[in-house]
Amino acid sequence: MAWIVLVVSGMLEAVWASALSASENFRRWRPTVLFLVSMTVSMAGLAWAMVYLPTGTAYAVWVGIGATLTVVWGFVTGQERPTLARVLLLGLLVGSVIGLKAVS
Repeated sequence: MAWIVLVVSGMLEAVWASALSASENFRRWRPTVLFLVSMTVSMAGLAWAMVYLPTGTAYAVWVGIGATLTVVWGFVTGQERPTLARVLLLGLLVGSVIGLKAVS
């Protein structure tokens, strides 16, 4: 159960990072509210998962999921250009996250 909460919390990290960017320095209210809600739930889920999982592993998985999804969202929206190096490095990041879970 802790792993499921951690994965969802990592996904919400990507949501709040994207909402923070879209809030335009907190001038747009909808992305600002989405940022506040998703950040709160994401952090609470991470904190809960850390009760049951090693802190370093939980944090690395949370950040890895959030960072990967945030970059992929940038690709989808056209804010970032998907180069071969970026895609390969994201694959390495995802493989590392899977590896951390496998050895935990």
